[in-house]
Amino acid sequence: MRIIAKKSLVAFYARYRDSKTALEDWYEKTEEARWENFSDVRRTFNSADLVGNRRIVFNIKGNKYRLVALVLFRVQMVYIRFVGTHTDYAAIDNIQEI
Repeated sequence: MRIIAKKSLVAFYARYRDSKTALEDWYEKTEEARWENFSDVRRTFNSADLVGNRRIVFNIKGNKYRLVALVLFRVQMVYIRFVGTHTDYAAIDNIQEI
């Protein structure tokens, strides 16, 4: 998969240093993946949730952090739309619009 907006990961783990290893692990696994559908994503990340409008939520570092990505299977692209704490995620009004 081609991942867009790695800089958002770097900016996040510069602020929350304990997330660096987990986010880099997510990045490496996602970059190596060739997902064709959500079931493929679940085989890589069994706690991932499909929340609608092609957005998938990934639990990072034991659900301490959340990452929301727009995944376009046909073109093999992943757009990072949100990286934040679990509290920040809970405050999102409409996850399908980010």
